[in-house]
Parts: sequence; structure tokens; C-alpha cells
Amino acid sequence: MKIAAGTLPEKRYALFLAARDSDYVKKVYGGYFNVFLSAFAEEGERWDLFRVVDGEFPEMKELHKYDGFVLSGSPYDAYGNDLWIHKLCFFLQTLYHMEKKVLGICFGHQVLCRALGGRVGKSITGWDIGLRKVRIVKDCLLNDLVGAEYAAEAPLPPNSLAIIECHQDEVWEVPSGAEIIAFSEKTGVEMFTFGDHIMGIQGHPEYTKDILCNLIDRLLGNGCIERGLAEDAKLALEISEPDRKCWERICRNFLKGRS
Repeated sequence: MKIAAGTLPEKRYALFLAARDSDYVKKVYGGYFNVFLSAFAEEGERWDLFRVVDGEFPEMKELHKYDGFVLSGSPYDAYGNDLWIHKLCFFLQTLYHMEKKVLGICFGHQVLCRALGGRVGKSITGWDIGLRKVRIVKDCLLNDLVGAEYAAEAPLPPNSLAIIECHQDEVWEVPSGAEIIAFSEKTGVEMFTFGDHIMGIQGHPEYTKDILCNLIDRLLGNGCIERGLAEDAKLALEISEPDRKCWERICRNFLKGRS
């Protein structure tokens, strides 16, 4: 998909989609690609879709043409041995050495850590589903992440942001040289950076509440989660809101080199 370009040179981004579209997301949003475009894309950009879960990757010789890459969540384990996951790790290592901007979301956050030398696995405390307060390590860092202009216009909560979560795996150890920049009472590594071109976020800045509610229903129907957990997660969504605008701003600033 191409967003109408203005007078500035066109920037080009790629989404590595590691999950297949649910029937709900296809019906309501036209697919996860559109969900990510709504959250992260801006005027004058070209975004390409690669369904890596189905073995679809760009040509290696084309990687230099991209300004940044986003890697989505997935129902697969980031520590799994599926062929496409091994190939994805190789691509991520290549992009790291090319110093390309790479943003990993949920599974993407975890597999980035794996590819670059960190450790990931099952959370010993089980599923994290619903809204979660993520604590940024320093107040000043949050201002840097969202940008000074946005911080001046919209009062920010003190070093914490609410985000939608849906995962049972987590990062156990970040790669050597990476920096943990956010954590929560449930998960020790909610965000990390590696240099100025790698960022991982455990939660889902792109998710809307209705997408998560539908996912909760599917997980409950498949016997993956218990009814009590599903009901608690939905209740939290009814009474609270994720800080979606802040998260979208953080992701856009990172991808566009504004932070």
C-alpha cells in the first residue's frame, strides 16, 4: 500500500506480519496490515506487507531501500524452531548490522531479543491479558520518547503508560549491550532498546479494545485461558483506557528518527 506522497522524498517501511488475519480483523479492519497502518503510517510514506508467518520475505538486495521495519505479534513461540522463525532471526540479524530501524511488537519484541543474543521463554506467572501499567525507567525518558512538543501539549502520567497486553511468553534476558527502558509488576522487560535503531515493546500499541476483546473470546473458546482471566481482562477494558496516542507517538518517533 502507498500513502499519497507530498513534496518530500518518499520514505519506505515494511511490516513483517507474523500472524494470520483473524476473521474479525479482516471483517472490521480489512486485515492486521491496516491496523498497523492506522497506528504508525504517515503521509508521504510507502508501506509494504510481508507475511513472514507464511514464508514471505523481501529480497535481501531490496533491504537497503527501506527506512524501517515493524515486526508484529504472533501466536507462535519466539523460541520455536519453525523454519520461518529461523529465517526471520537471520533477517533481523542482517537488519541490525545494516543499522536499519526495527520495531518489534510482542512476539516481535521477543524474537528480536532471541535473534540478537538474548533469552526468551514462557512467563513463570502465566498469561498477561488486558491493560497493564508500564513504568518507564525515568520521567525524562518518557518526554524524550513522545517528543517535547507532544509532552508540552498533553500532560503525561508520571513515568507510566497503560498498554494492551496479550502474551504468555516474555523476554528473560536482553542481548548484551541492550538497555531495558520499561518494566511492569508482571513483566521485567516491557521495553528495550539496542543502540538507536532497535526497539522492542512487549504490549500492543496498535491494538484497539475491540480487537483484544475478540481475541479474548477466541482464546477462551479454544481453551487457552480460563473464564475468570477472560472476565477480569474484559472488566479492566471497560473501566480504563490504554494510552494509545502516546504509544503511537513513541513508535512513530522511533521509526521516523524523531527520538
